[in-house]
Amino acid sequence: MARVIAIASGKGGTGKTTLTANLGICLAKLGKKVLLIDADVAMANLSLILGMQSSPITLHDVLLGEAQVHDSIYDGPQGIHFIPSGLSLDNYKRVDSERLSGLVSELTDNYDFILLDAAAGIEKNVLSALSSAQETLLVTMPTSPAIADALKTKLVAQRLGSKVMGVVINFVMGEKGEISKQEAAGILELPVLGIVPFDAEVRKSFMQQKVAPVSLRKTSSDAAREFQKIASRLTGIKVAESKIENQGFFSKLFGKFKK
Repeated sequence: MARVIAIASGKGGTGKTTLTANLGICLAKLGKKVLLIDADVAMANLSLILGMQSSPITLHDVLLGEAQVHDSIYDGPQGIHFIPSGLSLDNYKRVDSERLSGLVSELTDNYDFILLDAAAGIEKNVLSALSSAQETLLVTMPTSPAIADALKTKLVAQRLGSKVMGVVINFVMGEKGEISKQEAAGILELPVLGIVPFDAEVRKSFMQQKVAPVSLRKTSSDAAREFQKIASRLTGIKVAESKIENQGFFSKLFGKFKK
């Protein structure tokens, strides 16, 4: 039975979709069966990060009753499975996001983890994603407005019956004035499951001719190592720091032999 986790943020631009993609890949590296669902039916971006934006059947089609959920599942990088959301604004206006919970229930026996990339804010589509998940993982930035929005999302998730397991603080630069890990944990009354540093390698991942999440493209980067640690915390599978670092070394080594 899968753990169904909504990756949520009260504020846009916190890196929620980037976390979803990289966390899914890192969980797969630990041997877990993973399904990612782009539950942001209005502003879908997860397919762009995974380099899978040309998928013909999407979550829109399933929510409209025009396709079966299994027809919308695609093979993604590192062995993950992926359900993209559509890019059509016309379809978005017609979809019934309240059907999401039933669709997710059909899939729980096939995976260890199902990650829902929820939209930002607390509008209808977000509520549908949160109510479809047993657990919620918040994503925020080390700023007061972002923490305040994360707190609102936490309260909404709890009212919908989703257990808020913790928070990941993203884009940490170590600058004066940033909310500290201890302060964030105190305000949100949640454990901090990850501190992801600002990393130029994440941005570079979107600028390659072939887009690939940083956890595949640059495994030795600071952000990629932290994503792997978060996956380890979720699974309880310990990964030695040296092994995480060596993933980047061996990727480079094998890459030379392939050339």
